[in-house]
Amino acid sequence: MRVAVGSDHAGFLLKERVKAELQRLGHEVEDLGTDSAERSVDYPDSSIAVGERVSAGTADRGVVVCATGIGASIAANKVEGVRASVVTSDETARLTRADNDSNVLALGGRTAPSAEDALRWLKVWLETPFAGGRHERRVAKIRDYESRGSRTP
Repeated sequence: MRVAVGSDHAGFLLKERVKAELQRLGHEVEDLGTDSAERSVDYPDSSIAVGERVSAGTADRGVVVCATGIGASIAANKVEGVRASVVTSDETARLTRADNDSNVLALGGRTAPSAEDALRWLKVWLETPFAGGRHERRVAKIRDYESRGSRTP
């Protein structure tokens, strides 16, 4: 699987761990920055870049990391076709894939209890298939709204 990853300075250390874990699992990784925890950068830059790769199909999935994962997910979700979700447990990692077919994982570099927890969530997220069925109807409603340019009818 091709996975694009990106972070701001607050998520840099966890992004590096995520990148190494993805490579260890045999995935192809594209790192869209940042390259340091020392220099302040804005999470929308890397999060939108990750979202664009996923939307364009040059990455199968994406992972974004900021202090909480919240800002990074908001930014990535502005890209058409992206369904980014903040994950905080094994259960949220599983459900965001099974129910929502999320294609971008958002993690908190300062809020995950440990890097090991975040790496376990990553693995659950990668391994969980979309359940389809009644969930497909719901995801289709999101895609339909998005394709109208997010305008109300």
